[in-house]
Amino acid sequence: MVLKEIFLTLRPRQWVKNVVIFAALIFSQNLLYFPLILRASVAFVIFCLLSGAVYIFNDLMDLEQDRLHPVKRNRPIASGRITPQTASLSLLVLVAVAVGAAYRLGTPFLIAALSYLALFIFYTLKLKHVVILDLLAIAAGFVIRAVAGAVVISVDISHWLLLCTILLALFLGLAKRRHELILLADQASEHRKILAEYSPQLLDQMISVVTSSTVVTYALYTMSSETTEKFGTDNLVFTVPFVLYGIFRYLYLVHQKQEGGSPERLLFSDKYLLINVVAWVITVWLIIY
Repeated sequence: MVLKEIFLTLRPRQWVKNVVIFAALIFSQNLLYFPLILRASVAFVIFCLLSGAVYIFNDLMDLEQDRLHPVKRNRPIASGRITPQTASLSLLVLVAVAVGAAYRLGTPFLIAALSYLALFIFYTLKLKHVVILDLLAIAAGFVIRAVAGAVVISVDISHWLLLCTILLALFLGLAKRRHELILLADQASEHRKILAEYSPQLLDQMISVVTSSTVVTYALYTMSSETTEKFGTDNLVFTVPFVLYGIFRYLYLVHQKQEGGSPERLLFSDKYLLINVVAWVITVWLIIY
């Protein structure tokens, strides 16, 4: 029973964020090379362990605030199903195993893994309380994942892809902040003080800027000379409509359905969004491979 609760504390549903690690494998045209697939998969597991450790640390630091949240109060630590002592021990074990495994994959990957861990420890302690920097820190976490996926298989990663990653992460982060603000209403600042610095109007403007930037950056990436020379085709531009639909669908869910608090849940619960992502993956596969 305790092991099950510890596993739930690691928030396995959110591990889907770590698939960013496979971006370099896919876009370096190595998705059919088993040794690199294996290294990328091990890197994915390591980042799942690290992100799980970060979630435990975050839950321990935000214990009192989470108990005021209508959803987060049901988490194992906040509800009391796991003691802080058990959670702390689990955190140490996870970090030890993850860092030890990262060391075996080489120094560059180890640096990326430690950078991710340090970033989110600092985020939990300080950055999450600093307006705008809280969002940029979350986005930086996705960039570190993308870089880690590249260094673990020793390939270069496109600057365009890094830009797309950070912009998409900002888009999802802003949507999540907006959802929290609307859901918690007058109690928003009691749960998360930084929410007092935001308003739905401000977040909507920021979302508009990031949405436009994401679409334009991705479109430029598909048409850049670097991309066409690398893949030997300019057909990647035909994946732009999938990106447009995905962003528009997500905005629809955020504004019309008051969703957006859990991007990973939306991905699997909204069939139109899921079908679009699968179609994008298949189209990219056919064009690149």
